[in-house]
Amino acid sequence: MLQRLLQLVPVLLGISCIAFGLMHLTPGDPAEIMLRADGIKPTYEAIEATRQELGLDGPVYMQYVHWLSRLFRLDLGISYSSGRPVFTELMSRFPATAVLTTGSLLVALGVALPLGIGSALYPGSWLDRLGRGCALLSVSMPGYWLSMILIYYGGVKLKLLPVTGMEGPSSLVLPSIALGFGLAGIYIRLIRTSLLDILGKLYIKAARAKGLAGWAVIAKHALRNAWLPSMTLLGIHMSALLGGSVVVETIFSWPGLGKYAVDAIFAKDYIVIQGYVLLMALVVVLVNLAVDMLHMLLDPRIRLR
Repeated sequence: MLQRLLQLVPVLLGISCIAFGLMHLTPGDPAEIMLRADGIKPTYEAIEATRQELGLDGPVYMQYVHWLSRLFRLDLGISYSSGRPVFTELMSRFPATAVLTTGSLLVALGVALPLGIGSALYPGSWLDRLGRGCALLSVSMPGYWLSMILIYYGGVKLKLLPVTGMEGPSSLVLPSIALGFGLAGIYIRLIRTSLLDILGKLYIKAARAKGLAGWAVIAKHALRNAWLPSMTLLGIHMSALLGGSVVVETIFSWPGLGKYAVDAIFAKDYIVIQGYVLLMALVVVLVNLAVDMLHMLLDPRIRLR
């Protein structure tokens, strides 16, 4: 565990170098862009003063050291658009994205687990055909199209649920379905394939031969091992969702990180984009580490390298 944590240090440093380099590769002078965001035409003296204030007047390596020292104080800079600290802006939107991520994964697993397990236990049955049909439907529907259908029928025509903003638990239903159902098909197929392979193993036959109940064999022996590939994929999807689902958040006006990043791109707010890249890289690294730890707990034969 300690070794894996130490390995994260060079990874995060490398990511910080890339994020800092992207800032300098973007067209335009950050100081001038920042001043123009206030709606005024900056003078040469104002641009130079802002460059000195931001530490952009020194060599690139000194700018990186200065910027890195601010990172350790959780200082990601000031947004050009809002004039507020980027870290504060990101943290204020992270809970909304985390809530949407949780709801989406609950929908995905709520659909995938019963259909995937049923398809594996009764291959060729109507339940298997239903699971495979649902999986095909899930992976075939674009997220933006499903979002529009849910908004039209669930919000406009039937007026059952709110379709924009984050006004309460009911606002979470439609975007969670739009995101979660799109993921469910992948898990249905993966759970079905993994469980079919596990059910043919000798230790499953031995457990049944010892007289264990069918549910105990499935829950305690088969699912525990069949869940490992799905857990790896779950970590990838969790990282992606925590980064904000740009399309769905924009369609539903969900105040999360994805919509915030899109707004920053259109506003050319490079400081926000830089902070967003760093935060998402950290989330991906930590989620992957957590998934590796869970793998080791579920299967003691796995050793981290």
